[in-house]
Amino acid sequence: MIFYYNREGIGDTLITYLKEGGTQRFERKGDVSGIFDAETGEVLGYNFFNASAFLPLENNRGLIKANEDLIGRLNEKLSSLGFSDRIVNDTQPSIVTGYVVKMKEHPDSDHMHVCKVDVGADLLQIVCGAPNIGEGQNVVVAKIGALMPDGMIIRPSVLRGVASDGMICSARELGLQGAPQKRGILTLDRTTKVGQDFYALVHP
Repeated sequence: MIFYYNREGIGDTLITYLKEGGTQRFERKGDVSGIFDAETGEVLGYNFFNASAFLPLENNRGLIKANEDLIGRLNEKLSSLGFSDRIVNDTQPSIVTGYVVKMKEHPDSDHMHVCKVDVGADLLQIVCGAPNIGEGQNVVVAKIGALMPDGMIIRPSVLRGVASDGMICSARELGLQGAPQKRGILTLDRTTKVGQDFYALVHP
């Protein structure tokens, strides 16, 4: 679940991304547009227009951290406009600390590696092409559904025939100030506990 607001870039609209889906169907009611999977009817997300009229967004830009007050206001808006579904707060972070348990060469690439990465609750297979990736490293992982600072959403992929369920991140991809522009993942201190919200570590 992702909440994104950038008044300068996209206007006074809060984008709510709930899950992946197939062909999309849209339904507009007042200041809210619901986005649904055309086949299953599942809710994929909502666009809340004129969002600052009912949300305290004055100092927000980019990713918005969900809390009970935000979820409550959004659900109240949905209810008032006749939408039947409600947003359930997902407290699990999508960009987390991880540990590279195993790494092997990609069978069809001379520079990519296939990694098994422990992210706390899961062991993910991630294909990584960074030159400094190594077994035994503590790293930062963007899980499926994560929204990156540049607006990219992490989706399941297949890289030269090998499935990859996430991304091992560089400092630049994480939007860190002063990040080097050269290729290479961000490595963390070896004592870093896996499965933690990365941004909570850098912005406690």
